[in-house]
Amino acid sequence: MIYKTAIVELLGNTQLFGSLEEADQRAVADEMREVNFAANQVIFARGDAGREIYLVVNGRVRLSVLSAEGRELSFAHAESGAIFGEIAMLDGGTRTADATAVNKVTALSLLKSSFKRLADTRPIVGDAAIGFLCSRVREADQQLEAIALYPIEGRLARFFLAAARQTSPDSVEGRVEIDLPMSQSELALLIGASRPKVNTALSLLEVSGALKRDGTRIICDLEELQMIAGAE
Repeated sequence: MIYKTAIVELLGNTQLFGSLEEADQRAVADEMREVNFAANQVIFARGDAGREIYLVVNGRVRLSVLSAEGRELSFAHAESGAIFGEIAMLDGGTRTADATAVNKVTALSLLKSSFKRLADTRPIVGDAAIGFLCSRVREADQQLEAIALYPIEGRLARFFLAAARQTSPDSVEGRVEIDLPMSQSELALLIGASRPKVNTALSLLEVSGALKRDGTRIICDLEELQMIAGAE
């Protein structure tokens, strides 16, 4: 059982609900329900009706699509504190991607009817949703740009920079340690490359000193990664 205080704390750290006052966050928390998924369980499939959004409490969810040739493109992972499934829930359309539990997942769901009721009685909730969707569009544009314009080393550098900044938002230099419990195959899907090429690129990043691997622990040198990523 997830206690309400813990739910409110989680909501406060999300892009969607983080800007709300605590009273509004508590109102959202009152409408959320705990759900659990086993490893490799399909949470929803592309084309399904979008009846709710999810907030990950524990575990990792892969968001992916299949190409016409049957190749899977994993464009994002949702982990603790991340929200997914918002597009279909908000616009009333069908799911735009598959969502699959990478490992055992505990999440909180918020039904479309509950969200609409909250937005009607608390307009700030609707405003927050608009801001959240805009941030999603920006993130998608950046990801497409990275795949189209940057070599694999640059894509990986940008991926690790984003992960490091999520772990330590105020860090702009020095080293940041992150935990990355995913296989090279999963990482390859995320950046649009093959696993062997990702393996080679990771080795090159290690040789350059941009990162150091120790199991799922990755020590990132922010300045080296910025140089490789071409970030300003």
